[in-house]
Amino acid sequence: MPPDSVAVHVIDDDEAVRQSLAFLLRANEIGVQTYESGPAFLGVAPQLKSGCVITDVRMPEMSGIELLRRLKELKIFLPVIVITGHGDVPLAVEAMKFGAADFLEKPFDDEVLLAAVRSALNRQDSDSKRQAERAAIDDRLAALSNREREVLEGLVAGRANKQIAFDLGISPRTVEIYRANLMTKMQAASLSELVRMALTAGLLNPASKSDATQAQ
Repeated sequence: MPPDSVAVHVIDDDEAVRQSLAFLLRANEIGVQTYESGPAFLGVAPQLKSGCVITDVRMPEMSGIELLRRLKELKIFLPVIVITGHGDVPLAVEAMKFGAADFLEKPFDDEVLLAAVRSALNRQDSDSKRQAERAAIDDRLAALSNREREVLEGLVAGRANKQIAFDLGISPRTVEIYRANLMTKMQAASLSELVRMALTAGLLNPASKSDATQAQ
C-alpha cells in the first residue's frame, strides 16, 4: 500500500503493540502502516499529504516529543496522537505544546482509540479544506489590480465608498465600479463574505471585522 494512501501511521518500538494497533484499525476498515521508530517514519513522512500519526511517547531511538519537533521543523502537519504510560501526563502535556492533537494513557479502551483516530482524521480533512480555501483566495487576490486592491483594503477597514473615494482621489462612482469588479473577481456574493475572505487571507485584524461589516 503506497504511504500516501494510508490513513494511520503507527510508530512504536514494541512489535506486539504495533501488531495489536494495526489489527484493531484494520478490523475497523482503517488503513494502517507501522514503523518501529521515529526515524523510520520520517523517511516516508515528506511524501504524506493526509492521514494521522499514533506514536508512543517513550521510544529508545527517538522519543515522541522529538518526533513532534522534527515534524514541525519539516512542516509536516499531520495530526499526532501520543500514547503515554501511567504517570507520563507531564510528557503528554509537553507533547500537546508541540502540537499533538490528543494523548491516550495506557491501558486505553479500543473505542477510545478509534474515536481519537476518527477525530484526528476529521480534523486533518478540515485543515486540508482550509488550506485549499486559502490558496483559492490568494489566487483571486493576485488577480486584482492595484486600484481594486486599494478599494478592497478600504472596504475591509470599514470605510464608506465616499471615504475611499476621498482617500484615493477618485469619484464615488468609480469606487462603485472597482467594488463591483473586485466582488466579481473574488467571487464574493456579499460584503460579509468579502470580509471573511480578507480575514482568511490575513488582510484584516479579527478585532476590526465588526467595523468592516458596517461599510456600505
